[in-house]
Amino acid sequence: MIETATSIGLLVIGYLIATSAKDVIRLLISLELMFSAVFLSVVPLFTNPSLIAEGNAITLITVFTSAGELLIMISAIIFLDRKFRKTTVDVITTGGDEL
Repeated sequence: MIETATSIGLLVIGYLIATSAKDVIRLLISLELMFSAVFLSVVPLFTNPSLIAEGNAITLITVFTSAGELLIMISAIIFLDRKFRKTTVDVITTGGDEL
C-alpha cells in the first residue's frame, strides 16, 4: 500500500511541475518523475506469485515506453539548443516573429 501512495504522490508532483514548466529541462525532469511513479506502481505486482508474469510484461512495456520518451525529449532539447541557443520556451523569436 505504501508503494501505491508514494506512486500517486510522485505522479501528482510530476504533473504539477510539468504543467508549470517554462523550459524543456524541467519538463524532462517532471516526465521522468512521472515515469518513476509508474515504475513504482508496478512493484506490488511482484509480491503476488500468480501475477509475476503479468508484472514482467507490464514492466517491459513501461521500460521501452520510458526509453522512447527519453530519446524524444533529448532530441527536442538538442533541437532547441541548436536552433535557438536556449532551452526556455517562454519567448521564441524566429524570422522577426515573436511567439
